[in-house]
Amino acid sequence: MDLLNEKFSKLGVDNAPGQESKQVENEIVFLGEIIHGKAVDFSHGDVDAFEPIPNAMDEFIEGVKRGGAQAYTEYKGKGTIREELAKKFSTFTGIEFSAEEQFIITPGTQGALFLALGSMIGRGDKVAIVEPDYFANRKIATFFDAKIVPVALNYFESDMQAGLDLKQLEDAFKAGAKVFLFSNPNNPTGVIYSPAEILSIASLAKKYDVSVIADQLYSRQIFDGRKYTHLCAQDIKPDNLITIMGPSKTESLSGYRLGVAFGSPKVIDRMEKLQGIVSLRAGGYSQAVLKVWFNEPNGWMKDRIVAHQSIRDDLLELLRSVKGVKAKTTEGGSYLFTEIPELTVKIEEFIKILKLQANVIVTPGTEFGPQFIHSFRINFSQDHQAAVDAIKRIIQLIERYRK
Repeated sequence: MDLLNEKFSKLGVDNAPGQESKQVENEIVFLGEIIHGKAVDFSHGDVDAFEPIPNAMDEFIEGVKRGGAQAYTEYKGKGTIREELAKKFSTFTGIEFSAEEQFIITPGTQGALFLALGSMIGRGDKVAIVEPDYFANRKIATFFDAKIVPVALNYFESDMQAGLDLKQLEDAFKAGAKVFLFSNPNNPTGVIYSPAEILSIASLAKKYDVSVIADQLYSRQIFDGRKYTHLCAQDIKPDNLITIMGPSKTESLSGYRLGVAFGSPKVIDRMEKLQGIVSLRAGGYSQAVLKVWFNEPNGWMKDRIVAHQSIRDDLLELLRSVKGVKAKTTEGGSYLFTEIPELTVKIEEFIKILKLQANVIVTPGTEFGPQFIHSFRINFSQDHQAAVDAIKRIIQLIERYRK
Protein backbone atom coordinates (compact mmCIF):
# COMPACT_ATOMS: atom_id res chain seq x y z
CA MET A 1 0.00 0.00 0.00
CA ASP A 2 1.42 3.41 -0.95
CA LEU A 3 1.83 6.11 1.70
CA LEU A 4 -1.20 8.17 0.66
CA ASN A 5 -3.57 5.20 0.68
CA GLU A 6 -2.10 4.02 3.97
CA LYS A 7 -2.68 7.45 5.52
CA PHE A 8 -6.35 7.54 4.55
CA SER A 9 -6.92 3.91 5.50
CA LYS A 10 -6.25 4.98 9.10
CA LEU A 11 -8.96 7.63 9.01
CA GLY A 12 -11.92 5.25 9.14
CA VAL A 13 -15.21 7.04 9.75
CA ASP A 14 -17.76 4.21 9.74
CA ASN A 15 -17.98 4.04 13.53
CA ALA A 16 -17.48 7.73 14.23
CA PRO A 17 -20.30 9.84 15.72
CA GLY A 18 -22.79 10.92 13.06
CA GLN A 19 -21.70 8.24 10.59
CA GLU A 20 -24.19 5.58 11.60
CA SER A 21 -25.70 5.43 8.10
CA LYS A 22 -22.47 3.74 7.00
CA GLN A 23 -22.98 0.88 9.42
CA VAL A 24 -24.36 -2.18 7.64
CA GLU A 25 -25.56 -5.49 9.00
CA ASN A 26 -22.95 -7.63 7.27
CA GLU A 27 -23.80 -11.12 8.55
CA ILE A 28 -24.87 -10.41 12.12
CA VAL A 29 -27.08 -13.10 13.63
CA PHE A 30 -29.72 -11.31 15.70
CA LEU A 31 -31.05 -12.87 18.87
CA GLY A 32 -34.68 -12.33 19.82
CA GLU A 33 -37.17 -9.75 18.68
CA ILE A 34 -36.87 -6.01 18.07
CA ILE A 35 -37.35 -3.90 21.19
CA HIS A 36 -39.49 -0.97 20.12
CA GLY A 37 -39.04 2.53 21.46
CA LYS A 38 -38.39 6.14 20.52
CA ALA A 39 -35.20 6.59 18.52
CA VAL A 40 -32.35 7.99 20.62
CA ASP A 41 -29.02 9.02 19.11
CA PHE A 42 -26.52 9.03 21.96
CA SER A 43 -23.64 9.83 19.58
CA HIS A 44 -24.30 13.55 20.05
CA GLY A 45 -26.47 15.92 22.07
CA ASP A 46 -30.09 16.55 21.10
CA VAL A 47 -30.54 20.24 20.23
CA ASP A 48 -34.30 19.70 20.19
CA ALA A 49 -34.33 18.46 23.77
CA PHE A 50 -31.84 21.16 24.82
CA GLU A 51 -32.32 24.17 22.62
CA PRO A 52 -29.60 26.68 21.70
CA ILE A 53 -28.99 29.89 23.61
CA PRO A 54 -31.99 32.22 23.21
CA ASN A 55 -31.67 34.77 20.38
CA ALA A 56 -28.93 32.80 18.61
CA MET A 57 -30.98 32.65 15.42
CA ASP A 58 -31.78 36.37 15.67
CA GLU A 59 -28.07 37.18 15.75
CA PHE A 60 -27.43 34.89 12.78
CA ILE A 61 -30.17 36.65 10.78
CA GLU A 62 -28.72 40.03 11.69
CA GLY A 63 -25.36 38.81 10.42
CA VAL A 64 -26.96 37.78 7.14
CA LYS A 65 -28.57 41.20 6.84
CA ARG A 66 -25.17 42.85 7.23
CA GLY A 67 -24.12 40.97 4.11
CA GLY A 68 -20.52 41.17 2.95
CA ALA A 69 -19.42 43.16 5.99
CA GLN A 70 -20.18 40.06 8.07
CA ALA A 71 -19.50 37.34 5.49
CA TYR A 72 -15.91 38.28 4.64
CA THR A 73 -14.08 38.63 7.93
CA GLU A 74 -10.36 38.34 8.58
CA TYR A 75 -9.18 34.75 8.41
CA LYS A 76 -8.96 34.59 12.20
CA GLY A 77 -12.41 36.12 12.68
CA LYS A 78 -14.05 39.52 12.79
CA GLY A 79 -12.05 41.88 14.96
CA THR A 80 -14.95 43.29 16.99
CA ILE A 81 -16.21 39.80 17.78
CA ARG A 82 -12.75 38.66 18.87
CA GLU A 83 -12.39 41.70 21.10
CA GLU A 84 -15.72 41.01 22.78
CA LEU A 85 -14.88 37.34 23.27
CA ALA A 86 -11.42 38.16 24.59
CA LYS A 87 -13.00 40.10 27.45
CA LYS A 88 -15.34 37.22 28.25
CA PHE A 89 -12.54 34.67 28.24
CA SER A 90 -10.31 36.86 30.37
CA THR A 91 -13.04 36.80 33.00
CA PHE A 92 -13.67 33.07 32.57
CA THR A 93 -10.03 31.96 32.80
CA GLY A 94 -8.65 34.66 35.05
CA ILE A 95 -5.93 35.75 32.61
CA GLU A 96 -5.60 38.58 30.13
CA PHE A 97 -4.74 37.97 26.49
CA SER A 98 -4.70 39.90 23.25
CA ALA A 99 -7.65 39.55 20.87
CA GLU A 100 -5.35 40.60 18.03
CA GLU A 101 -2.36 38.33 18.67
CA GLN A 102 -3.65 35.44 20.77
CA PHE A 103 -7.13 34.62 19.50
CA ILE A 104 -8.69 32.90 16.47
CA ILE A 105 -12.27 31.89 15.59
CA THR A 106 -12.46 28.53 13.80
CA PRO A 107 -15.06 26.31 12.07
CA GLY A 108 -15.88 24.39 15.24
CA THR A 109 -13.49 23.09 17.87
CA GLN A 110 -12.68 20.27 15.46
CA GLY A 111 -11.29 22.89 13.11
CA ALA A 112 -9.28 24.38 15.96
CA LEU A 113 -7.79 20.97 16.80
CA PHE A 114 -6.75 20.42 13.19
CA LEU A 115 -5.20 23.87 12.90
CA ALA A 116 -3.41 23.64 16.25
CA LEU A 117 -1.89 20.23 15.56
CA GLY A 118 -1.03 21.26 12.01
CA SER A 119 0.81 24.26 13.45
CA MET A 120 2.78 22.30 16.03
CA ILE A 121 3.89 19.01 14.46
CA GLY A 122 5.71 17.77 11.41
CA ARG A 123 6.29 14.38 9.84
CA GLY A 124 7.74 11.92 12.33
CA ASP A 125 7.21 14.12 15.40
CA LYS A 126 5.98 12.38 18.55
CA VAL A 127 2.64 13.42 20.04
CA ALA A 128 1.55 12.33 23.52
CA ILE A 129 -2.16 11.51 23.48
CA VAL A 130 -4.31 10.39 26.39
CA GLU A 131 -6.21 7.10 26.14
CA PRO A 132 -9.15 7.33 26.23
CA ASP A 133 -9.64 10.77 24.75
CA TYR A 134 -11.49 12.48 21.91
CA PHE A 135 -11.62 10.19 18.87
CA ALA A 136 -10.28 12.76 16.38
CA ASN A 137 -7.03 13.41 18.29
CA ARG A 138 -5.35 10.22 17.09
CA LYS A 139 -6.71 10.58 13.57
CA ILE A 140 -5.51 14.16 13.08
CA ALA A 141 -2.06 13.33 14.46
CA THR A 142 -1.91 10.32 12.16
CA PHE A 143 -2.89 12.46 9.18
CA PHE A 144 0.10 14.71 9.84
CA ASP A 145 2.36 11.62 9.95
CA ALA A 146 3.10 12.00 13.63
CA LYS A 147 4.06 9.14 15.93
CA ILE A 148 1.55 8.67 18.73
CA VAL A 149 2.81 8.06 22.25
CA PRO A 150 -0.14 6.87 24.39
CA VAL A 151 -0.56 8.04 27.98
CA ALA A 152 -3.00 6.12 30.18
CA LEU A 153 -5.92 7.76 31.96
CA ASN A 154 -6.79 5.46 34.86
CA TYR A 155 -10.18 7.02 35.35
CA PHE A 156 -11.66 4.33 37.60
CA GLU A 157 -8.89 4.56 40.17
CA SER A 158 -9.59 7.90 41.88
CA ASP A 159 -12.53 10.12 42.76
CA MET A 160 -10.37 13.17 43.40
CA GLN A 161 -8.27 13.08 40.21
CA ALA A 162 -8.79 12.30 36.55
CA GLY A 163 -6.23 9.52 36.86
CA LEU A 164 -3.59 10.62 34.35
CA ASP A 165 -0.46 8.48 34.56
CA LEU A 166 2.04 11.26 35.17
CA LYS A 167 5.01 8.89 35.02
CA GLN A 168 3.98 7.78 31.54
CA LEU A 169 3.53 11.43 30.60
CA GLU A 170 7.03 12.36 31.74
CA ASP A 171 8.46 9.28 30.03
CA ALA A 172 6.74 10.41 26.81
CA PHE A 173 8.31 13.85 27.17
CA LYS A 174 11.73 12.33 27.90
CA ALA A 175 11.33 10.19 24.78
CA GLY A 176 10.97 13.30 22.67
CA ALA A 177 7.25 14.03 22.44
CA LYS A 178 6.89 17.55 21.05
CA VAL A 179 3.18 18.01 21.75
CA PHE A 180 0.73 16.90 24.42
CA LEU A 181 -2.98 16.97 23.62
CA PHE A 182 -5.77 16.35 26.13
CA SER A 183 -9.41 17.25 26.82
CA ASN A 184 -10.63 18.59 30.17
CA PRO A 185 -13.30 17.51 31.06
CA ASN A 186 -12.18 14.33 29.39
CA ASN A 187 -14.16 13.12 26.40
CA PRO A 188 -15.37 10.32 26.70
CA THR A 189 -15.21 9.68 30.47
CA GLY A 190 -16.29 13.10 31.78
CA VAL A 191 -13.59 13.20 34.47
CA ILE A 192 -11.98 16.53 35.43
CA TYR A 193 -8.27 16.98 35.98
CA SER A 194 -7.45 18.00 39.55
CA PRO A 195 -5.49 21.18 40.32
CA ALA A 196 -2.47 19.00 41.16
CA GLU A 197 -2.68 17.18 37.83
CA ILE A 198 -2.97 20.43 35.87
CA LEU A 199 0.02 21.89 37.70
CA SER A 200 2.02 18.72 36.99
CA ILE A 201 1.15 18.85 33.28
CA ALA A 202 2.14 22.51 33.10
CA SER A 203 5.40 21.97 35.00
CA LEU A 204 6.45 18.91 32.99
CA ALA A 205 5.65 20.60 29.68
CA LYS A 206 7.69 23.63 30.71
CA LYS A 207 10.60 21.47 31.87
CA TYR A 208 10.80 19.44 28.65
CA ASP A 209 9.78 22.25 26.28
CA VAL A 210 6.63 20.48 25.12
CA SER A 211 3.78 22.31 23.40
CA VAL A 212 0.31 21.68 24.85
CA ILE A 213 -3.20 21.76 23.42
CA ALA A 214 -5.93 21.87 26.07
CA ASP A 215 -9.40 21.06 24.72
CA GLN A 216 -11.81 22.69 27.19
CA LEU A 217 -15.01 22.30 25.19
CA TYR A 218 -17.10 21.26 28.21
CA SER A 219 -15.47 23.44 30.85
CA ARG A 220 -18.65 25.42 31.56
CA GLN A 221 -20.77 22.38 32.42
CA ILE A 222 -19.32 21.13 35.71
CA PHE A 223 -21.29 18.99 38.17
CA ASP A 224 -21.47 18.54 41.94
CA GLY A 225 -19.72 21.84 42.67
CA ARG A 226 -16.37 20.46 41.55
CA LYS A 227 -13.41 22.77 41.05
CA TYR A 228 -12.22 23.38 37.49
CA THR A 229 -8.62 24.44 36.88
CA HIS A 230 -7.47 26.25 33.74
CA LEU A 231 -4.00 25.24 32.60
CA CYS A 232 -3.54 28.63 30.94
CA ALA A 233 -3.94 30.33 34.34
CA GLN A 234 -1.01 28.52 35.98
CA ASP A 235 2.05 30.53 37.05
CA ILE A 236 4.25 27.88 35.42
CA LYS A 237 3.12 26.84 31.94
CA PRO A 238 4.56 25.78 28.59
CA ASP A 239 5.81 28.42 26.18
CA ASN A 240 3.47 27.13 23.47
CA LEU A 241 0.01 26.56 24.86
CA ILE A 242 -3.28 26.63 22.96
CA THR A 243 -6.65 26.42 24.71
CA ILE A 244 -9.68 25.41 22.66
CA MET A 245 -13.33 26.10 23.45
CA GLY A 246 -16.62 26.40 21.62
CA PRO A 247 -20.38 26.85 22.14
CA SER A 248 -21.33 23.76 20.18
CA LYS A 249 -22.14 21.31 22.98
CA THR A 250 -23.08 22.83 26.34
CA GLU A 251 -24.83 25.71 24.58
CA SER A 252 -26.35 23.53 21.79
CA LEU A 253 -24.98 25.67 18.95
CA SER A 254 -23.41 22.74 17.07
CA GLY A 255 -25.02 23.56 13.73
CA TYR A 256 -23.28 26.92 13.47
CA ARG A 257 -19.83 25.26 13.48
CA LEU A 258 -18.05 27.67 15.81
CA GLY A 259 -14.92 27.26 17.88
CA VAL A 260 -12.19 29.44 19.33
CA ALA A 261 -8.54 28.96 20.20
CA PHE A 262 -6.33 31.26 22.23
CA GLY A 263 -2.78 31.26 23.50
CA SER A 264 0.72 31.46 22.04
CA PRO A 265 0.91 34.28 19.45
CA LYS A 266 3.35 32.26 17.32
CA VAL A 267 0.99 29.31 17.11
CA ILE A 268 -2.09 31.48 16.56
CA ASP A 269 -0.27 33.15 13.66
CA ARG A 270 0.43 29.74 12.12
CA MET A 271 -3.17 28.67 12.67
CA GLU A 272 -4.39 31.75 10.83
CA LYS A 273 -2.13 30.96 7.86
CA LEU A 274 -3.29 27.36 7.80
CA GLN A 275 -6.94 28.35 8.07
CA GLY A 276 -6.37 30.63 5.09
CA ILE A 277 -5.76 27.60 2.87
CA VAL A 278 -8.28 25.24 4.50
CA SER A 279 -11.55 27.11 5.07
CA LEU A 280 -10.49 30.79 4.89
CA ARG A 281 -12.50 31.54 8.04
CA ALA A 282 -15.28 30.31 10.27
CA GLY A 283 -18.61 30.99 8.55
CA GLY A 284 -19.01 34.76 8.59
CA TYR A 285 -22.72 34.78 9.29
CA SER A 286 -22.26 32.16 12.00
CA GLN A 287 -19.63 34.29 13.72
CA ALA A 288 -22.38 36.78 14.54
CA VAL A 289 -23.98 34.13 16.79
CA LEU A 290 -20.99 34.37 19.16
CA LYS A 291 -22.56 37.54 20.57
CA VAL A 292 -24.93 35.40 22.67
CA TRP A 293 -22.17 33.16 24.03
CA PHE A 294 -21.50 33.90 27.72
CA ASN A 295 -24.48 36.30 27.48
CA GLU A 296 -27.15 33.73 28.34
CA PRO A 297 -30.19 34.86 30.36
CA ASN A 298 -29.73 34.84 34.11
CA GLY A 299 -29.95 31.29 35.45
CA TRP A 300 -29.93 29.66 31.99
CA MET A 301 -26.61 27.87 32.43
CA LYS A 302 -27.36 26.84 36.00
CA ASP A 303 -30.68 25.29 34.95
CA ARG A 304 -28.99 23.43 32.12
CA ILE A 305 -26.38 21.96 34.45
CA VAL A 306 -29.06 20.86 36.94
CA ALA A 307 -31.09 19.19 34.17
CA HIS A 308 -28.08 17.31 32.82
CA GLN A 309 -26.97 16.20 36.26
CA SER A 310 -30.43 14.75 36.87
CA ILE A 311 -30.27 12.73 33.63
CA ARG A 312 -26.74 11.58 34.48
CA ASP A 313 -27.83 10.30 37.89
CA ASP A 314 -30.78 8.34 36.55
CA LEU A 315 -28.73 6.70 33.80
CA LEU A 316 -25.92 5.80 36.19
CA GLU A 317 -28.37 4.17 38.57
CA LEU A 318 -29.75 2.00 35.78
CA LEU A 319 -26.37 1.02 34.34
CA ARG A 320 -24.84 0.20 37.71
CA SER A 321 -27.72 -2.16 38.49
CA VAL A 322 -26.39 -4.54 35.82
CA LYS A 323 -23.81 -7.16 36.73
CA GLY A 324 -20.49 -6.50 35.03
CA VAL A 325 -21.31 -2.94 33.93
CA LYS A 326 -19.09 -0.08 35.13
CA ALA A 327 -19.50 3.63 34.53
CA LYS A 328 -17.53 6.49 36.07
CA THR A 329 -19.60 9.38 37.40
CA THR A 330 -19.44 12.22 34.90
CA GLU A 331 -17.85 15.27 36.52
CA GLY A 332 -18.19 17.63 33.57
CA GLY A 333 -19.72 17.60 30.10
CA SER A 334 -22.45 15.19 29.04
CA TYR A 335 -20.76 11.85 28.35
CA LEU A 336 -20.83 8.47 30.05
CA PHE A 337 -18.15 5.97 29.09
CA THR A 338 -19.68 2.61 29.92
CA GLU A 339 -17.75 -0.63 30.33
CA ILE A 340 -19.82 -3.74 29.68
CA PRO A 341 -19.24 -7.47 30.26
CA GLU A 342 -17.92 -9.69 27.49
CA LEU A 343 -20.57 -10.41 24.88
CA THR A 344 -21.05 -13.06 22.22
CA VAL A 345 -20.39 -10.36 19.59
CA LYS A 346 -17.65 -7.75 19.14
CA ILE A 347 -18.35 -4.18 20.24
CA GLU A 348 -18.63 -2.95 16.64
CA GLU A 349 -21.32 -5.56 15.98
CA PHE A 350 -23.11 -4.76 19.24
CA ILE A 351 -23.30 -1.10 18.21
CA LYS A 352 -25.11 -2.15 15.02
CA ILE A 353 -27.37 -4.47 17.01
CA LEU A 354 -28.36 -1.60 19.31
CA LYS A 355 -29.31 0.50 16.31
CA LEU A 356 -31.25 -2.21 14.49
CA GLN A 357 -32.86 -4.02 17.42
CA ALA A 358 -33.38 -1.21 19.92
CA ASN A 359 -33.41 2.02 17.86
CA VAL A 360 -30.48 3.35 19.92
CA ILE A 361 -27.18 4.75 18.63
CA VAL A 362 -24.00 4.83 20.72
CA THR A 363 -20.30 5.20 19.87
CA PRO A 364 -17.95 2.21 20.31
CA GLY A 365 -15.13 2.58 22.80
CA THR A 366 -12.56 1.66 20.16
CA GLU A 367 -12.98 5.15 18.70
CA PHE A 368 -11.22 6.48 21.81
CA GLY A 369 -8.40 3.96 21.98
CA PRO A 370 -7.89 0.52 20.40
CA GLN A 371 -7.94 -1.27 23.77
CA PHE A 372 -11.49 -0.23 24.74
CA ILE A 373 -13.16 -3.23 23.14
CA HIS A 374 -15.77 -3.62 25.88
CA SER A 375 -16.91 0.00 26.17
CA PHE A 376 -19.19 2.50 24.50
CA ARG A 377 -19.82 6.23 24.90
CA ILE A 378 -23.17 7.96 25.22
CA ASN A 379 -24.00 11.66 25.20
CA PHE A 380 -26.82 12.05 27.73
CA SER A 381 -27.82 15.53 26.57
CA GLN A 382 -31.20 14.10 25.52
CA ASP A 383 -34.86 14.17 26.42
CA HIS A 384 -34.77 12.81 29.97
CA GLN A 385 -37.42 10.10 29.68
CA ALA A 386 -36.34 9.06 26.20
CA ALA A 387 -32.77 8.61 27.48
CA VAL A 388 -33.92 6.50 30.42
CA ASP A 389 -36.05 4.30 28.16
CA ALA A 390 -33.17 3.89 25.70
CA ILE A 391 -30.79 2.79 28.46
CA LYS A 392 -33.33 0.19 29.55
CA ARG A 393 -33.36 -1.19 26.00
CA ILE A 394 -29.54 -1.25 25.94
CA ILE A 395 -29.56 -3.20 29.20
CA GLN A 396 -31.99 -5.74 27.75
CA LEU A 397 -29.65 -6.35 24.83
CA ILE A 398 -26.58 -6.56 27.07
CA GLU A 399 -28.33 -9.37 28.91
CA ARG A 400 -29.48 -10.98 25.67
CA TYR A 401 -25.97 -11.05 24.19
CA ARG A 402 -24.02 -11.64 27.40
CA LYS A 403 -21.41 -14.38 27.01
